[in-house]
Amino acid sequence: QVQLVESGGGSVQAGGSLRLSCVASGYTNNKKKFMGWFRQAPGKERQGISLIQSGTSITYTADSVKGRFTISQDNAETTIYLQMNSLKPEDTAKYYCAAVDQWTRRGDGFYYPRGESNYWGQGTQVTVSS
Repeated sequence: QVQLVESGGGSVQAGGSLRLSCVASGYTNNKKKFMGWFRQAPGKERQGISLIQSGTSITYTADSVKGRFTISQDNAETTIYLQMNSLKPEDTAKYYCAAVDQWTRRGDGFYYPRGESNYWGQGTQVTVSS
């Protein structure tokens, strides 16, 4: 059974930094094509902000966080990270780690998962105060 467990969330002031981690267990033989980070603010749809393609170093990052957020993974591709710098109040959301095979980039610049057989973590809260 695949489990994704996030850590590293918290409360920071605007301009601060946080580093999120996601450890995947039971994942080595059940890999998806992409792992990534999604976030969901109250009343909003869950949006993908950064994805990394398995077996490569190819990344996809939403325009609104490009230059501030960086996704990376370990060599085993069972742990991914999200380094978040220059945080803004609008970055406040619950952040989820996910493994997906397909996604769509919409006109708002965010990524949205497709299909039903995706893996999701429980999420970690990030709160940025002004």
